[in-house]
Amino acid sequence: MNPFARSRSDSDDTAGGYFDDWDEFVAEHNPDPGPFLEGHDLLTGDDHIAFHERTRELFERRGVYDVTFGYNLAKLNLDRRHPDAGYRYAVDADDASVLRAEFTPTTPFCPQAGTLTKGSFRAWNGLADDHEYEVVRVRVHPMHYQSGPLESTLAELEDSFCEAGTLEDPEGQSSPEHGLLDEPTREPPI
Repeated sequence: MNPFARSRSDSDDTAGGYFDDWDEFVAEHNPDPGPFLEGHDLLTGDDHIAFHERTRELFERRGVYDVTFGYNLAKLNLDRRHPDAGYRYAVDADDASVLRAEFTPTTPFCPQAGTLTKGSFRAWNGLADDHEYEVVRVRVHPMHYQSGPLESTLAELEDSFCEAGTLEDPEGQSSPEHGLLDEPTREPPI
């Protein structure tokens, strides 16, 4: 259950024209790929849809939610009100076992960009058995005012994961047994 959910349902949003359907890729409602994806095999059409559907499931399991909008972060790609925001993906040109994911926030000063990209990284790589890639590399589009420091943080997280082969939680314990749960342990107090 999403503690940030508004009272509207997904079907209400789709019927109202705010969101594209999960089973369609509308290029003009997705951000343009940025420099992190240049020169790599960009996912479009059915390939984008397939990985993005998996992303929705993993983000749901790990609670990667945009608290501003009150929905699973994967839904941002479908939100017609923010056609330049969300994730784009590309298979690494040098290693097909690596997927690159670039997040474009809704604004250049999005205060959640760091939290959302780190949460995304942890969801994709902490549940790597649930998709076809050995590692998903994550970066923030350079339109964000803190993209440089965020890129450094994400690169350090990636290096640590690739070296150790596991994720560390903030207390230094490996996932998934310690602090990185697939399912929430309690209902929110709301």
